[in-house]
Amino acid sequence: MAKAKTNYTCSECGGISNKWTGQCPACHAWNTLVETVVETPGVNRLSNPVHRSLAQTAPVLSLADIEAVDVPRFGTGIEEFDRVLGGGLVAGGVVLIGGDPGIGKSTLLLQALANISQSKSTLYVSGEESGAQIALRARRLGVEATSLKLQAEIQLEKILGTLADLKPDVAVIDSIQTVYSDALSSAPGSVAQVRECAAQLTRVAKQTGVTIILVGHVTKEGALAGPRVLEHIVDTVLYFEGDTQSSFRLVRAIKNRFGAINELGVFAMSEKGLKGVSNPSALFLSSHDSAVPGSVVMVTQEGTRPLLVEIQALVDTSHLPNARRLSVGLEQNRLAMLLAVLHRHAGIAAFDQDVFINAVGGVKITEPAADLAVLLAINSSMRNKALPRGLVVFGEVGLAGEIRPAPRGQERLREAAKLGFSIAMIPKSNAPKQKIEGMTIVAVERIDEAFNKLRELD
Repeated sequence: MAKAKTNYTCSECGGISNKWTGQCPACHAWNTLVETVVETPGVNRLSNPVHRSLAQTAPVLSLADIEAVDVPRFGTGIEEFDRVLGGGLVAGGVVLIGGDPGIGKSTLLLQALANISQSKSTLYVSGEESGAQIALRARRLGVEATSLKLQAEIQLEKILGTLADLKPDVAVIDSIQTVYSDALSSAPGSVAQVRECAAQLTRVAKQTGVTIILVGHVTKEGALAGPRVLEHIVDTVLYFEGDTQSSFRLVRAIKNRFGAINELGVFAMSEKGLKGVSNPSALFLSSHDSAVPGSVVMVTQEGTRPLLVEIQALVDTSHLPNARRLSVGLEQNRLAMLLAVLHRHAGIAAFDQDVFINAVGGVKITEPAADLAVLLAINSSMRNKALPRGLVVFGEVGLAGEIRPAPRGQERLREAAKLGFSIAMIPKSNAPKQKIEGMTIVAVERIDEAFNKLRELD
């Protein structure tokens, strides 16, 4: 028997190379080439009747002749999930949701489908669990889903046939890595299979108007498994974040063609499934009996939602030749830059100190508006003196020591005032024109000015 021919496919761009090299010759990414079996020439996936019906030529239209209408949405019955989706699901939209094993992807989608099935037709396609296992989970969660259709299948052609027969409004494919097509000889989960199956399901969604939700596996680095093309094909990409040992889960949108990106949904895992958290700021604030050194509260903006997060810093004398710099929930390279700014423009040196930064609650802060809070927390820990109670901070710090404004400053201040904070240290450009009741505004332009104003508050 002849040995099957193989080539190497890039998991990032889908480029093909005849031999393995450390770098992809197409996109120049390192260590992304995966060995795949070369498909047999002459195999035409459009010879299948299901596929042939989809291969229709779309008419060429003038842009001015196309009627632009708002995309109608329908809710999932879970407010936090709808927030991340941008207001709800869209007919014909394709959503990809990924996360660590056991974090709650299938649980959330089962709850959402149960709610949707009360008014629309739904289909749950499972390639990882049997129907009995899903029914047992639904009973454990107390989910009423008598009209929810279920299919345990991993062959793409059979799934497409079911979609054509039932014509559901919403379908969940759990998961895309387990689905395979007979038109390809490679194994399920391979680059070719994931790319082909996702493309065929997306085509069905666009032509029939069914909303398809794909569940994706993640690698040990936390990225979605399979080719990067998978994220480009779909309309919305959601990531589950959080520690499986904790009861709290975060769902973040990193791509959304029908809404804002970087929206955040906060859930709590209970015996009855995932429940939305109406006041997520309370999760990220520690309840100290008294003010402690190295702790400061900042207001971060996650999409359209302002969140209050506690930033903690611990500075201690280093006993190593190179002092350690460690940050959890914030970018580590930015921490090194902020320490240089602290030394140059505020005269506070930490070259012989170990510096540890932590964002409480497991939230990841990517915006630079956390800079001022990090520096105040570091200074508080070095002095071993707590910051004033009721203080909230936000602002970006530049390399010249200036404090730059943060977007949506008024919304951040209103959220802090609503939760009882009485002092706000903010960039001068974010100072409100009208006084906020019960809150003292301390507007600063430079980092040294911020420390001087802080001493006056002490």
